[in-house]
Amino acid sequence: MSIQFKISNTSELNIFILDYVNSLSSPIDSFLEDHILDSVFYKIMINNRIEGYFAVHHKKLLTQFYLNFPHYKYSQDIFRKVIKDHSIESIFVPTCDELFLSLVLDQEYSISNQAYFFSDTKEDIPTEKLYMKGEFNLATMNDIEKIIDISQDFLNNLEDRITKGEIFTIYKDNSLLGVGIVEKSKVLSSYASIGMFTNENYRQLGIGRTIIYHLKKWCYDNQLIPICGCWYFNTLSKQTIESANMVTKTRLLNAKVR
Repeated sequence: MSIQFKISNTSELNIFILDYVNSLSSPIDSFLEDHILDSVFYKIMINNRIEGYFAVHHKKLLTQFYLNFPHYKYSQDIFRKVIKDHSIESIFVPTCDELFLSLVLDQEYSISNQAYFFSDTKEDIPTEKLYMKGEFNLATMNDIEKIIDISQDFLNNLEDRITKGEIFTIYKDNSLLGVGIVEKSKVLSSYASIGMFTNENYRQLGIGRTIIYHLKKWCYDNQLIPICGCWYFNTLSKQTIESANMVTKTRLLNAKVR
């Protein structure tokens, strides 16, 4: 049996990427998606036929590994060959990807928690738990200075994001209370990752929860399914997201190979 790896692209691998997406038990958020899309893709050739693919971010981080189901019996050997041939140092693996996760666990690497991924329960949030004194709107270029002032480098490419209609603000009078963001998925059709940042001078008032509430509503109004993620050790962010009736069953793990 001949096994070869060759540089490829998402267009050539489109049918395999769609199969990968359909194999997930829950969606992935924009943090992992951005790392995947910024990776170099390789096709897995078995006896000169494309039977899967993998992706490597910045020459050292493995972000994806997918193989056609009939070839799972070769998956452990192929996975080890990928790690060796490409000098992989670490791996981002979501727990919703059963094959990838199993192959990482086989190797008994040192694994740490990287992030939580959340889905919406669609349960209503009681009005009394929302901050009703603010005005929620799409951000404009006039908001940039205030957004940077309260969030520093939380949001990159701010002008571009505002132009695309991805940034939202919540104000009371002339005070910016917080910022929301929606990122439409480039991999998972119909999904969008949402997030928020609350002005530290106005925390513990339910503003973060309220931003998530408005972002979820915006997604559903635009035929999108809201998902969310946060760093595993950001306890306050996790609590805010959960208070907006989003729940997590998926983790992003970081496996250290060497």
